Amino acid sequence: VQLQASGGGLVQAGGSLRLSCASSGGTFSGYIMGWFRQAPGKEREFVAGITWHGASIRYADSVKGRFTISRDNAKNSIYLQMNRLKPEDTAVYYCAAGGSGWPPSDYWGQGTQVTVSS
Repeated sequence: VQLQASGGGLVQAGGSLRLSCASSGGTFSGYIMGWFRQAPGKEREFVAGITWHGASIRYADSVKGRFTISRDNAKNSIYLQMNRLKPEDTAVYYCAAGGSGWPPSDYWGQGTQVTVSS
């Protein structure tokens, strides 16, 4: 099973982007799924995660109130709506899935670049 992230790009500060992550070759039924990011010279960090039925959602403090994670299990996809973007949100964003526990990190997709200009 593979994860494919898309939707990154260049946006001005204050703008919005929506990232998508789709699984192929199978399903992550029952898995926790989430988003991480890695800025140049920094470690990868957890951004947001969501359980299978959406009953539990978690965000990093740095994105609370600006980012919204969602999932469409029928489409085997998760999304990250990013609003009021800041230059410090610039990073490569990765989607991930985990069978249990937080943060989800058993399976990883390739990254998608998000660049926020000031």
